[in-house]
Amino acid sequence: MIHIQEEAARCLFCVDAPCSQACKQGDPARAIRAIRFGNEALAGQWVSKCTEEELEAAEQRCIHYDRPIRIRELMRAVGDGGLPVDAPMPSLAIDFCGIPCENPFFLASSAICTNYEMVARAFDMGWAGVFYKTICKQEIREVSPRFDAVKNGDSFAGFRNMEQLSENPYEEDFDILRRLKRDYPSKVVVASIMGQYEEEWIELAKMAEEAGCDAVELNFSCPQMRLAGMGSDVGQNSELVTFYTAYVKRNVKIPVIPKMTPNITQINTPAMGAFFAGADAISAINTIKSITMSQSAAVTDKLTVSGYSGRAVKPIALRHIFEMTSNTIINGQGDEPGDRASQSPEFRSQRRANTKVQFSGIGGIETWRDALEFIQLGCSNVQVCTAVMEYGYRIIDDLVAGLRHYMAERGIDRLETLVGEQLPNFVLPSDLDRDTIVYPRIDHDKCMGCGRCYTSCMDGGHQAIAFDLTTRQPRIIGTKCVGCHLCRLVCPANAIGLTRRIRKKR
Repeated sequence: MIHIQEEAARCLFCVDAPCSQACKQGDPARAIRAIRFGNEALAGQWVSKCTEEELEAAEQRCIHYDRPIRIRELMRAVGDGGLPVDAPMPSLAIDFCGIPCENPFFLASSAICTNYEMVARAFDMGWAGVFYKTICKQEIREVSPRFDAVKNGDSFAGFRNMEQLSENPYEEDFDILRRLKRDYPSKVVVASIMGQYEEEWIELAKMAEEAGCDAVELNFSCPQMRLAGMGSDVGQNSELVTFYTAYVKRNVKIPVIPKMTPNITQINTPAMGAFFAGADAISAINTIKSITMSQSAAVTDKLTVSGYSGRAVKPIALRHIFEMTSNTIINGQGDEPGDRASQSPEFRSQRRANTKVQFSGIGGIETWRDALEFIQLGCSNVQVCTAVMEYGYRIIDDLVAGLRHYMAERGIDRLETLVGEQLPNFVLPSDLDRDTIVYPRIDHDKCMGCGRCYTSCMDGGHQAIAFDLTTRQPRIIGTKCVGCHLCRLVCPANAIGLTRRIRKKR
């Protein structure tokens, strides 16, 4: 039995894929990419016209370092389900800070958007907008190498990035932004800026507005700045966040979007400062301070602390987003906090300028399902970086197709319907139901008899699984099982599912 996600993950995602060249009536590479990025229900449509002989030839043409992708088995496993590719689909259009966006998918301010040609290519492929790489007036000198990765097989589990801000002269970057907005008027162009003191923040923000940018992002969050008093040094100081946001708001008319750092105990403190200063939206999170020990990534044999991104940080990013989107102060539903900067008359007068701050979610987004989780926690758009660095701009196809297909299946015709829909389902740990239990159920037809569930339960759980060495079949011991579901999580064959929830026995 083929595990479609594992097999698709083995694909090298070749340029001008030889497997697709061998199939005149379809596109196996596109189908495999659909599976890898969460669209297995749509994948079969890209090979539905391919003959068995063509799929066999596609396998023979597959480039791989060990064995070809089992394309024929993959396509038999996914079938032809799902709505047709050309079927009418819901629109992903959504407003962000009053700016119409064709979809919620943006490039995050980073190495993936450092010049005109890169961003133009992304726009042509279908990305709705860009938070351009952060512009500053300081000289930026980067190190080599600057990237490292913690890998899960061939893919990034997490990505370490030591890059700072744009190396271009700031005048050049603003000219690039001006040209992008001129050539792509329907796309959303956001300038990300970083100043070292008040006058620089104001000057750069004004230049962004003069260049025709739709909004300006204030980078209070870069974790590896060479100069003190910049990046996350600002984001960890709620008064600086408040004051710099207010300075910019007073001097430009375009929306102002402070970018929060996750390298802080309570993200709501600087976020509330940004809110009371009049921020139109908040973007979060930037990379998390981290260390990787790979000597191949050392700089002249020296190591340092730098930013971490990718799939590994998504749960942390979601936690920070949730803390802000569920904050009744930021959402204009509560009373003012006792924060000194927030209580100053100058900033209190702006309190009701925003009835509700919008959010742009960042952190570990690879698939449409990842994006959906940020949207369901209250984000009106999402920004992607690491997945583009690993797989290219082309992932926009599956982000758009997957989210539209999901909306169509649920009968939702407006993306706004999904924004924040999961927030009511969150409660405090003290309010969780502790009187019921959901037992795991073993599907013995799927079970391979490896015993992983037994080992994990014996050594890391509650000794609630017995394992028959003769039949190589596990059995749940109901009197010991506490419903923790460690067994289900470690099962490599997805052979352990759920029973219905029942009341615990007293």
